[in-house]
Amino acid sequence: MQSQNRFFDDLSKVLNGLAGTVAGVGREAEASARERAKEWFGGMDFVSREEFDAVKEMAAKARSEADELKKRVEALEKGATGSPTKPTAKRPAAARPTNPNAAKRKNSPPKNES
Repeated sequence: MQSQNRFFDDLSKVLNGLAGTVAGVGREAEASARERAKEWFGGMDFVSREEFDAVKEMAAKARSEADELKKRVEALEKGATGSPTKPTAKRPAAARPTNPNAAKRKNSPPKNES
């Protein structure tokens, strides 16, 4: 009886070791396959989901801003073409702000920069 127990004990140790080895080989094969798939897909210039979502948000925002600007331009054009008889008011020359240094510059001789 003692020899049979020892045989089964040794057999169970061998089978446990084999199971651990098979599991390790499986994990290593899976890691290797994942790495090769990443290399293959990486060479195809795919983008990550996060990058895609970020660009999608930016495009939606740009589209809405463009639509708003288009409406504003249409409103401005409608306002400009809607009242052609209304003259635009010009400010008289005396009401325009003047630059006191402008007259000095016109009348003064050029400076020599030697």
